[in-house]
Amino acid sequence: MTNKTAALGKPPVRLIAQLDGVSIFQTTALTKTIDSDDGEAVAASKQQLQKGQASYGEFNLGLHVNDASLTVLMNRMRLLSAINDQLNAQQASAQPLMVERVHWLNQVHGKHVYDVEHSTDEAHRNAKLSMRPVDADAMISRQTGTALAIMTADCVPIVLYQPATEQIAAIHAGWQGLSCGVIKATTERFDSDAPIIAWIGACISQANYEVGRPVLEKLVAGCTDNQLLDSATLNNFDALFSCSALIENEISKDSNSRHKVGRDDLHNSELHKSYKSHKSMDKLSNRATLSTENISANKVMLNLPKLATAQLEHLGVNVANTTAIDCSYDDINYYSYRRQTHLQQPATGRMALLIVRGSYG
Repeated sequence: MTNKTAALGKPPVRLIAQLDGVSIFQTTALTKTIDSDDGEAVAASKQQLQKGQASYGEFNLGLHVNDASLTVLMNRMRLLSAINDQLNAQQASAQPLMVERVHWLNQVHGKHVYDVEHSTDEAHRNAKLSMRPVDADAMISRQTGTALAIMTADCVPIVLYQPATEQIAAIHAGWQGLSCGVIKATTERFDSDAPIIAWIGACISQANYEVGRPVLEKLVAGCTDNQLLDSATLNNFDALFSCSALIENEISKDSNSRHKVGRDDLHNSELHKSYKSHKSMDKLSNRATLSTENISANKVMLNLPKLATAQLEHLGVNVANTTAIDCSYDDINYYSYRRQTHLQQPATGRMALLIVRGSYG
């Protein structure tokens, strides 16, 4: 079950961007880092790395991962409260800026876009916590007082804002979504003549995302069939977004690595024993120079955030944060389905990237 110490402290919700009346928030798994002097915080951090045990952390927002439902619902309520607290703390006006609703989806790795305003389900449209989420992988809204939340544990979360229309959107983009065109389907619901801005949340980096070649082939085919990239990019797809997988014996000590689980007090953990040792790669750079030893001909490393960025830019969307995307696998402050798999954990939690349009109460 989720660690109960979080209920006594401030929720791990970070404001990462603001523009006009729109704010972007990222949640994490832990309220404090492993560097904390708080013994309970350190214990919660280490629990994230325990082989064979569920890693729900302190702020799981997913109802579908077999965590205690009451705890998850409490976390969602605390999230709404924390967002309002942060919005109000930044307002010079005596009139408070409020968010009344957080909308959630049952994400299914497709490209259906849910329109919050035009839902035929009155209960869902007006529910403050959207207790009955629809099956979709993106949603759009022009309502004030609204937050759109995308849950992830490695997939790429994306939020969009169009200042001219004040429309916002949130997108869940795993490799399937990037193949079937969920980003394109979402941008098609915006005014085509006005600029759109995107932010990408924490997701798995290329250094940690190993897949079989059939996945790469399906991804290339999807991007081609759905016209998600220009011809020059498609012709150079392998070089831009993938490289051969490396299987080594120990964790890389690359000085440019952003790995955050490699601290001395966790260096001998089961996580490090189970990690494949890949050279660190910038999440959005071109292919890094890697060792050619132990290359697997049947595996490749995919750069999902770079591919998402390329698709967005192909559609004319300006990506606001192309150089500071945290890796969900490397950083134990985030949830990671792949890390869960490597540690043989029965389950892990879900974090959220949210885009918020406040209203004056």
